[in-house]
Amino acid sequence: MSVRRVRYYGDPVLRQRAQLVREFDASLLALVEDMRETMKAYNGVGLAANQIGVLQRVLVVDVPQQDGPRHQHVLINPAIEKRSGTSRGEEGCLSIPGIYEDVSRAEKIKVRAVDEKGAPVEIEAEDYLARAIQHEIDHLDGVLFVDRLSALRRQFLRRDLEAISRGELPEDHLPPAARP
Repeated sequence: MSVRRVRYYGDPVLRQRAQLVREFDASLLALVEDMRETMKAYNGVGLAANQIGVLQRVLVVDVPQQDGPRHQHVLINPAIEKRSGTSRGEEGCLSIPGIYEDVSRAEKIKVRAVDEKGAPVEIEAEDYLARAIQHEIDHLDGVLFVDRLSALRRQFLRRDLEAISRGELPEDHLPPAARP
């Protein structure tokens, strides 16, 4: 297991569509563990494989609940089967540090996928978990949350996004091992 480098806004890999996973082997299990460790090191609630430079349709989420255990899922080749309702809520992204904006998403979703061993998974999610899963599936499709903002709002964020693409990141965003 190792913490991998998160790719930031401006890296072309973030705009590429990830490929379906066809082999469920030791390298996939290692990727999933690295993604969990990376997400934890960067204090994230979700991570898509292309955020660490791997173009495979793999995502992990670890979303807190108000009352109860955390929602922890590995979703491979996820597909949203059903959407209902709309909610608007704040989102941020490990690949776009320091920027938080309100984004409209489906309030409830039904997702089909497989886990890291190839077993079928079906999740009915709502609220924060639904938002996190939709955000990560967008990543797998090469879509960033800022793409879901109005053109005017994106223009307002242009300087900050350009700074991130030049590597000007807040120091507190880096995991402890990567801080100067």
